Amino acid sequence: MTVLQAMLQHFLKKLTKLTQDCILTTFITLHVLKKQNKKDVGMEAIHTQGIWMAESLQQRTMSQEKMWLVVTHIGDPKAAFLLVFPFTYFISKRAGVSVLWVAAISEWLNLVFKWMLFGERPFWWIGESGLFVNNKPEVLQFSSTCETGPGSPSGHAMVTAAVWWVVVSSLGSYLYSRTHSVVMAAVPYLLYVVMLVAVGISRIFILAHFPHQVIAGSITGFILGVVLSRRVPEGRPLLFFFSFSIGLLLGTLVLHTGLQWLGIDLSWSIALAKKWCSRPEWIRLDTAPFSSLTRDCGALLGLGLAQYWKPGGYSLPWAPRALSLAISSMGLYHVNRLPLPIRPQGLFYGLFFVKFIIVPQIVMVLVPGLVHLFTNKKKKN
Repeated sequence: MTVLQAMLQHFLKKLTKLTQDCILTTFITLHVLKKQNKKDVGMEAIHTQGIWMAESLQQRTMSQEKMWLVVTHIGDPKAAFLLVFPFTYFISKRAGVSVLWVAAISEWLNLVFKWMLFGERPFWWIGESGLFVNNKPEVLQFSSTCETGPGSPSGHAMVTAAVWWVVVSSLGSYLYSRTHSVVMAAVPYLLYVVMLVAVGISRIFILAHFPHQVIAGSITGFILGVVLSRRVPEGRPLLFFFSFSIGLLLGTLVLHTGLQWLGIDLSWSIALAKKWCSRPEWIRLDTAPFSSLTRDCGALLGLGLAQYWKPGGYSLPWAPRALSLAISSMGLYHVNRLPLPIRPQGLFYGLFFVKFIIVPQIVMVLVPGLVHLFTNKKKKN
């Protein structure tokens, strides 16, 4: 056994033990509290007010339906990997690496929080609560409504707040260094708040979340963005990313298996989503909790591989960077649209994992490498 293999086994053992010891007790306690307080009057009142707020929002802004659907897609955690990451990377390598790192960790933590909090979603709670039999709210579902994970905190709000904090803080610092104007430096932060509010409203509008879940996600994401952006794993060895990715994956799987063995059903939200979704085709496997897990772990491993293949990345002038961004965006678009078999589910998650390993390779290695080669040949000719 090599030294690296021994180090990896030791790391995975420690991480798995830490995950079990630190989180298992919390999960069990929260599950018991949920069972004991299933009819909690306070939460019923909060949920009920959230439903009426969603009804009012739909009635007042239904003419802006397409806008809200676009905003909710922009706030999708997937957009952080496929849109924000390449755009940021070709402006600032460090900011791009930070975006990918923060997106993966914040989405993984969102999955853990959702398993801990057992949050309801409006589109199924309306029917499950039994409170609206005689006074049913006039609300509609949309193609983005029927997500299958628990609802609290909002993943869209949390990942958006974390990822875009990296972008606006970098942009704000840059503007202040160039203009020495507090007003100019404050503009990105104002747009940041506007974006969080818009994403939050869009999630309430489509019945994906209650207002308190959106607020919780935004606050948590902001804190994560501030903390995680200070520790960017730029230049770390491949072993770090491999250990981190596989450790998160195996630790989460062990935790899930252990909780199931204890009788805690973490797939309860999937059953409710299938039961209350208006259209069966709106239930998609890529919104399931394990899709988030494989996306995050794949992206982290891909980040390590990209930095291993080309440490420091390629230094390109602005015009080749713009060309690299355009080509990378087209490449990621087609990678995202690749159809994956949904049966067996293990194959789907495996291919989903590989898909997001490829994302950093395209953005950080393949496309800029080809552009660098092409532009250098052109200069020599």
